[in-house]
Amino acid sequence: MHRSARRHFARLAPLLALPALAVALLPASPAYSSPAAQRVTAAPKPITFEAADTRTEQRSVANYWTEARMEAAKPLDAPAASARRFVSSALLDLPDGKPATIKPTLSLTAAEAGAASPRSTGERWTSDGAIVDTVGRVFFTVTSGSSAGRNASCSGNAVTSANRSVVITAGHCVKIGGSFHSNWVFVPGYDQGNRPHGTWVATSLLTTPQWNSSEDMNFDLAAAVVAPLNGKLLTEAVGGQGIAFNQSRGRQMYAFGYPAASPYNGSRLIYCSGRAFDDFLMSEDVGLNCDMTGGSSGGPWFIAFNENTGLGLLNSVNSFKYNFANYWMFGPYFGAEAQALYNAAQRTSLT
Repeated sequence: MHRSARRHFARLAPLLALPALAVALLPASPAYSSPAAQRVTAAPKPITFEAADTRTEQRSVANYWTEARMEAAKPLDAPAASARRFVSSALLDLPDGKPATIKPTLSLTAAEAGAASPRSTGERWTSDGAIVDTVGRVFFTVTSGSSAGRNASCSGNAVTSANRSVVITAGHCVKIGGSFHSNWVFVPGYDQGNRPHGTWVATSLLTTPQWNSSEDMNFDLAAAVVAPLNGKLLTEAVGGQGIAFNQSRGRQMYAFGYPAASPYNGSRLIYCSGRAFDDFLMSEDVGLNCDMTGGSSGGPWFIAFNENTGLGLLNSVNSFKYNFANYWMFGPYFGAEAQALYNAAQRTSLT
């Protein structure tokens, strides 16, 4: 094996169960970004879709999501494209219709492969803290392709913002196959069918121009702006996590979500933690050892996460897995495009 390839693999094994990094968050600030973030060239303008932007539509969407419909919602099916698949999908087929069997191009011995990719299982989050309120399940109806009309689920997280109404999730959790989803709602703190903070209806859905035009996995990122509920804005009711851009790679990270495919059922909050690594195969994303399954798409990744307070800085989201490496999760790097998306979302009016 080439020396550089060995170095790549040497960085893959996360250091599981390390203590959370103790940091001081800045709750009064709508977002955190490094000084380098201020020097980045402006990214292309995000794409905005008006969802349920009238009170009549919002009532209709909220009423649509009965307990039975939420329980019946399944993770997305991704279009046949490559050896990658969305976390919310079943295994993809290759364009020629044959099952995806692509393997890494690097040649590894069994011992090297085991050392490079130790499997880790997502665990139930049993602590308290802000995370149990800010993260939640996302529900929507697919509007395009063979899955049109199907109710599906993802995950998302409330972040601090100027309009106090922003949820960050994955791009394919708001749009796929050329069409934005309908009946889009966020249920923070979802737990075994319970909705402790209610159902929040999206008034606007936003995604990166790269995801909008070509479903580029490097930019599988989205935001939703949700309507007030019972006289309160989202982060007034549930709080919000900080968010960071243009950070160094290879950090200790925590990933959360509501996986709904076996062996999970979408009823509880699950998490993984470890040292992130760079994808060296088919994307510019960051990776983490994590066994979360379909339905966890859009769930938040944090740097500087404190297990005691449940607070951190959002720095990626669950996006995709390789068919040949189910134990790795990948998420987009939060650079200028992510920052532009966030800024557009927090400036979006609720009316």
